[in-house]
Amino acid sequence: MAGATPSNVILVGKKPVMNYVMAILALLNQGIDEVIVKARGRAISKAVDAVEIVRNKLLVDRVDVKDIKIGSQVVQGQDRTSRVSTIEITLKLAKK
Repeated sequence: MAGATPSNVILVGKKPVMNYVMAILALLNQGIDEVIVKARGRAISKAVDAVEIVRNKLLVDRVDVKDIKIGSQVVQGQDRTSRVSTIEITLKLAKK
């Protein structure tokens, strides 16, 4: 990737879902009130699972989904180009 990732962004990849759940919780416990979870391709379902675990099992009524952005990126292969789906989920701490 080109450039550094902001401190409130979690990039979902090949690790187990609970690693990303713990990363979300760690950022929220640090006082960051808005966390962005990004994924592409096959990792999209893992990102959605992590967000849903945080919302519905761990921080019930304490975190809300502020925004969801979907799109696609063009990926250049050796002999062809293809499109990969992307998702960006923004979580925000609920007002107390």
